[in-house]
Amino acid sequence: MGRKRFRPRGRPIDGILVLDKPVGMGSNESLQVVKRLFRARKAGHTGSLDRLASGLLPICMGEATKISGYLLNADKRYETCVRLGVRTRTGDAEGEVIENRAVPRYSRSRVDEVLSEFVGLIEQIPPMHSAIKHQGQRLYKLAHQGIEVERKARQVRIHHLDLLDQQANRLFVDVKCSKGTYIRTLAEDIGERLGCGAHVEALRRLEAGPFDIDASTSLDTVRERSREGLEALDAMLLPAEAGLSDWPEVHIPQRVAYYLEQGQPVLVPHAPTDGFVRIYSKSGGFLGVGEVQDDGRIAPRRLLRSPSGGADPAVVRRRSGM
Repeated sequence: MGRKRFRPRGRPIDGILVLDKPVGMGSNESLQVVKRLFRARKAGHTGSLDRLASGLLPICMGEATKISGYLLNADKRYETCVRLGVRTRTGDAEGEVIENRAVPRYSRSRVDEVLSEFVGLIEQIPPMHSAIKHQGQRLYKLAHQGIEVERKARQVRIHHLDLLDQQANRLFVDVKCSKGTYIRTLAEDIGERLGCGAHVEALRRLEAGPFDIDASTSLDTVRERSREGLEALDAMLLPAEAGLSDWPEVHIPQRVAYYLEQGQPVLVPHAPTDGFVRIYSKSGGFLGVGEVQDDGRIAPRRLLRSPSGGADPAVVRRRSGM
């Protein structure tokens, strides 16, 4: 008997859904709901949000998953409510309260002064309740067992940290930061600097890379559109290159694209001198991601499947041992 050929489940649908994740639902849970509604063969999100948090969760499907790593590494912006005077085991409102302190009447200028100390390049110690691995195990799993391990400080960048409002024991803050920033840790550090302790009471992600919360779609809306059929759902998707719309773009003729698809760097006149770029054929099709090398040539970094349905050449070469 011949071996049965494996057939992937779901549709080979490509694109990005800019989801507004609701409070009380995990990022992976939201992803699975969307994947099921779209009947997508392949899907992934671009940066976890805690159950407590709401807001932007771009979900990449099909070929768009090839650029998800770049969105994961992009800057993010949040609005958060920092509750002063209360420390919790997890650094947020879901954790057990471990300490209560009196909260003095801080002036607006005093709070602004403390916030300004965290702007720029800072070091953070990742919380135990995080997905970072220690000797192969997630920290949060160790934390649930009552185990605490030493964690190395990491450098992150806070682009801005602005006080929006101040009410009794709460600070409402707008923060834009680099990848890897823990808002819970930031809130705890602010509380310690003020001398009263703190935790995150509420959190909402407003921006992720080029995406803004105003262009997002609620999960309830996705469910409603699903009742109209798959075409209605597909109309909600953005193309893969939308996740890189804040990058410079270059356009190359088809004869040059051929060499790029073979994994060879190519010379593109008037291209940027460094960094990553979006690559398009001069006929208008999006080819993928390239990076400018020291010699000025553009090397392919992540190419998408061609419009004709061919496989990503880089994948073909890896599988064939070329």
